[in-house]
Amino acid sequence: MKNCRELVKLEEEIKKCTKCPLHASRKNAVPGEGNPEAIIMFIGEAPGRNEDLEGRPFVGAAGRLLTNLIENIGLRREDVYITNVVKCRPPNNRDPKPEEIKACSPYLDRQINCIAPRIIVTLGRHSTKYLLEKNGYNFRSILKIHGKIYNIKIGYIDIKLIPTLHPAAALYNPRFVKILEEDFNRIKNEIRKIGKEEEKIGLEKFF
Repeated sequence: MKNCRELVKLEEEIKKCTKCPLHASRKNAVPGEGNPEAIIMFIGEAPGRNEDLEGRPFVGAAGRLLTNLIENIGLRREDVYITNVVKCRPPNNRDPKPEEIKACSPYLDRQINCIAPRIIVTLGRHSTKYLLEKNGYNFRSILKIHGKIYNIKIGYIDIKLIPTLHPAAALYNPRFVKILEEDFNRIKNEIRKIGKEEEKIGLEKFF
């Protein structure tokens, strides 16, 4: 049983956080939402305007695209856990600064350890860069590494990391939709592999 109670406490802590200047301009911190026992976790960059207003991740146009991509591989939004590496909206939706990521990323690490996902999908360059470099990989352009599978470790948890583009990018460049769809098909294949592994483990108990 994963530590759901600890995750709830962590979300409340995030909502009250004042560790970086972003707290001064936010309406709501956005801890994340979804299944606390999810096998797959999606991590974006930072909340936007709609997310700041509602206190929920990926609720604008990019969020609708993400929800469609999740449903197209046979999952529901409530089956997964969705969050960002930075939990408060940067002014004017600018990129999060390194010092903001540094202040906020311990929350993400703790979320990962609470949920213990088998797969993490990073959406965009900032979350991808953070998790890859934390595990000793050199980060290159997201367009060069999207869809690849990396073995990473956060705390005591071994995880497969699959980077892809941020859905917002596809709103401005329609050719990126196909890239996202192809990457999500790879994600679907990895989920199937996990299902087969668990089925095999279950069968081995009888022999």
